Amino acid sequence: MSLMSKNARFFNGKNMIEQDLLRRFLFEELGVRGEWVKLTDSWQAAKLHQRGSEDMQQQLGQALAAVVMLSATVKFKGSMILQAQGDGDIKTLVAQATDQRKIRGLVRGKGNITAGSLEAMFGQGQLVLTVESENGQPYQGIVPLQGVNLAAALQTYFEQSEQLKTRLWLFANATDAVGLLLQELPAQDNYEADWEHIEILANTVTERELFELNCEQLLYRLFHQEKVRLFDPEPVAFSCACSRSKIEKTLFSMGRAELEDILKEQDAIEVNCEFCSEQYRFDKVDVENILSRKNADNDSETRH
Repeated sequence: MSLMSKNARFFNGKNMIEQDLLRRFLFEELGVRGEWVKLTDSWQAAKLHQRGSEDMQQQLGQALAAVVMLSATVKFKGSMILQAQGDGDIKTLVAQATDQRKIRGLVRGKGNITAGSLEAMFGQGQLVLTVESENGQPYQGIVPLQGVNLAAALQTYFEQSEQLKTRLWLFANATDAVGLLLQELPAQDNYEADWEHIEILANTVTERELFELNCEQLLYRLFHQEKVRLFDPEPVAFSCACSRSKIEKTLFSMGRAELEDILKEQDAIEVNCEFCSEQYRFDKVDVENILSRKNADNDSETRH
């Protein structure tokens, strides 16, 4: 395999352990692109704040690996959110990645679940992909939450919503969450034959290889006869976007009457972030300051 690096900052990948990285690659002479991701410290930080069985946690790890790769397939400034909701043992699964490769996620459901198909774990539900761009209106795609696993559901999403052949391999265990993505580039000549060729080679990948091999090693194992351009590694880290100011805006939007009703029953309003477990407390003085300050800001904007 001929490995080429754009903006060549390159290492041979023989002994270095790669973790918390996204790597994009392109088949130079074929109509196919791909991505590889491995989350280690970022995965540990994300699941530290979540409860549930190992099987439920693994669904979150797969979703985080997926959303990192999917967010890199589009050019935008903002965040991509993967959300799965159902009426089964797992009620809600949310994974978010920003254009800066910052991730967070949550999973909610019964304490113990039995691993199986998506229908077995989530029941009847839907899979939603949302792109929240700072420069435009949010874009959202929805497909039924069906298939043997999350990778299969996402492949269905791309075939139905984007009309792009896409293959994903997603795995998570106690230490790492890993993923591999391949996607066709229809603008290329003979892209259908190219896709079939690369898909046959990629189908030999194993779960163990995805956990144990670095990106370059894996690409060589799968595609050593192809010319592959491997782009520079992009660091991935856990980071929660919650803040006191954002919660203040939410409280203000609820209106004085509702906030005062809550304060009649309790001394303060307490908000816990489900992504990072950060706790925020607002007593009666805090709430009055929020309402008066926001109203003053609105009056000032009106006068201008």
